[in-house]
Amino acid sequence: MVGVTVLNNESYAKATDYRPELISLPVMLDRTCTRFGDRTALSFYHSQITYNQLQALSKQMSGALHQAGVQKGDRVAVMLPNCPHYVIAFYGTLRRGATIVQVNPLYTEHEIDCIVNDSGADILIVYADLYPRVKNTESFKKLKKIVLVPFHPLTIELEDNSVLWDDFLKTAAPVPDEPVNPTEDIAVLQYTGGTTGRSKGAMLTHYNLVSNVQQINAHNEGQPVTEEDKILAVIPLFHVYGMTCTMNLGVLGGANVILLPRFDTLEVLQTIKAHKPSLFPGVPTMYVAINAYPGAEQYGIDAIRICNSGSAPLPVELMHSFEAKTGANMLEGYGLSEASPTTHTTPFQGPKKAGSIGIPLPGTEARIVDLETGTRTLPIGETGELIIRGPQVMKGYWKMPDETAHTLRDGWLYTGDIARMDEDGYFYIVDRKKDMIIASGYNIYPRDVEEVIYTHPSVLETVVIGVPDEYRGETVKAFIVLKPGQTATAEEIEQHCRQHLAAYKVPRLIEFRESLPKTAVGKILRRVLAEEAKQKR
Repeated sequence: MVGVTVLNNESYAKATDYRPELISLPVMLDRTCTRFGDRTALSFYHSQITYNQLQALSKQMSGALHQAGVQKGDRVAVMLPNCPHYVIAFYGTLRRGATIVQVNPLYTEHEIDCIVNDSGADILIVYADLYPRVKNTESFKKLKKIVLVPFHPLTIELEDNSVLWDDFLKTAAPVPDEPVNPTEDIAVLQYTGGTTGRSKGAMLTHYNLVSNVQQINAHNEGQPVTEEDKILAVIPLFHVYGMTCTMNLGVLGGANVILLPRFDTLEVLQTIKAHKPSLFPGVPTMYVAINAYPGAEQYGIDAIRICNSGSAPLPVELMHSFEAKTGANMLEGYGLSEASPTTHTTPFQGPKKAGSIGIPLPGTEARIVDLETGTRTLPIGETGELIIRGPQVMKGYWKMPDETAHTLRDGWLYTGDIARMDEDGYFYIVDRKKDMIIASGYNIYPRDVEEVIYTHPSVLETVVIGVPDEYRGETVKAFIVLKPGQTATAEEIEQHCRQHLAAYKVPRLIEFRESLPKTAVGKILRRVLAEEAKQKR
């Protein structure tokens, strides 16, 4: 029975004891192939790949990477939308004993450079339409091999270090899988947001990632993901949530993972009608869009059995209305890149509590500690920092020992999120990680945006906050003070940002001010501006 034990009448919940199996991700795939090899693993529009085919293609990719000089511990960057090539590249890289570096396809040249340079990746697998952007990066010439994935015939000329996907794979000879130590070897470098040198690469081991999908399945009590399930994968696989809760969870259970490269409401509904998925992990904005779509019920949305909502708070009203429309069991969860990502979710069988992220997953401990020292567990109901311990917690930050020591203390992951726990061991997020903005499920760090705005010659000061938005959850707002005698328009600032930032990070709202509120020592009072923005609504 899944549940939690509340310890010492304090804000300390220990979930059901659970020990995930100590295996690597490729072994997890191979075991599924043994049981369900002829079943469909991936559906992508009108094409399907079975588990046996996925296994063979991932081994072929491993051979191609070996031929390209990739050795155990090397980093391979993947910059793809949801497509079969992503899954093949993912498992093929891991068979080689190398590490996947997740790169968002929306990133600009500057952002790509930051990730490639920090990770030390020298192979990039990228959607072919993004090749011109990649060629404009400073790191382009440093990359030993760029593998292009085209969805249509290409007319561009390739540089010497670049090759098409089919050509890269076709000459590969099979090689044995590289031995992997699941608890030590890094499977994925998942960068925690941003795009500057301060962006942190969470080192997720094979054991972290395998543990998390096993924990999720154990949490679902009698309703685990199986070979009979179909999972709608429209959350980006380059996001840790999509990677774990659609792709890896599907592979664990032998499910059919239905891949869509982007969220378009009508396309999603048409896909639901055609494929009848039983699981639909998503973010609140996706469910809002489907709820509001006229005639959504005509697309067979009642086939959905479970919706896992993550990445942003789920409004209670939305949960009730979506459940009424679909008949699905809507679960809200919580996680972060540093925890592979899931740590809490609503019990599959058990009470739901409005505004709660649920209880810790099996094998996970969670506490609320004081903000001053981080060492004192608080009484039930009091607000403090949420800290977590479990097999899904990262190994540390890539090449950042000081940051690792600050975030991982005595085996506990300090989330930086403010929360409380009730007497039943249910947790509630009170405030998100310091100043982070979550817009449409994307994590946006204000400092990344501020640094770009500061490069505009007319800007003296700026501060960026998230303001509530009915559709995106939050949207980005910039407050700007111009230099004396200088002028600039909101349109000019927006265009400047678009040249250096992914589109979802560009401020939608820009307000010019004569001055910004500050403390006695000159620190800008971000919270004052945030309160003003809330009061204006």
